[in-house]
Amino acid sequence: MIKKTVSDVDKALEGVADGMTFMLGGFGLCGIPENAIAQLVKLEIMDITCISNNAGVDDFGLGLLLQNHQIKKMISSYVGENDEFERQMLSGELEVELTPQGTLAEKCRAAQAGFPAFYTPAGYGTEVAEGKETREFDGKMYVLEPAYQADFSFVKAWKGDEAGNLIFKGTARNFNPCMCGAAKITVAEVEELVPAGSLDPNAIHIPGIFVQRIFQGEKYEKRIEQRTVRQKG
Repeated sequence: MIKKTVSDVDKALEGVADGMTFMLGGFGLCGIPENAIAQLVKLEIMDITCISNNAGVDDFGLGLLLQNHQIKKMISSYVGENDEFERQMLSGELEVELTPQGTLAEKCRAAQAGFPAFYTPAGYGTEVAEGKETREFDGKMYVLEPAYQADFSFVKAWKGDEAGNLIFKGTARNFNPCMCGAAKITVAEVEELVPAGSLDPNAIHIPGIFVQRIFQGEKYEKRIEQRTVRQKG
């Protein structure tokens, strides 16, 4: 039986270094790899490129890396919840590549599947397509988008087993699955780590072949970006 478990987040992030490119799963603050991000902050890894749908908020998620000026380039889709991100982008301190959300997901999935690039109609005729190859198919124009190239993917799952098989929960199933196997090394942190064979094969979302390291996460805050509740009475 192949075991991909590591003892803790320190072992899970062995090999990370300055200047690397990281994929980070999650949607907003849902399903983000909180332990991995905290470890990157602790290690003070600098000049990194982060590929993530969101950029966190000022004091949580990728916002913690932005606070420390550890991120050189941010590749993302939605960045509207982070004042520090805005400040760094407008001041020129942070390089930003905004990507249509579906294109971002597909660039991850293409890397996962081993495809070097793909055609998409999203972004044609806009600045997104500047400098890129375009081609017509059946009377419609498409943009050639290259797959991402990353050193590490950091994902967070609800359950996982010692062989690296993963089950995601709710909205966390958005960007996490397509980032598994899309980098040289995929590190999965899970809320619950179980022995191999414990998971229902029909419930597994990502097989262990896409995961190199898995560990039991801890102290998840699971923050909500904007909590809206009805007033009493």
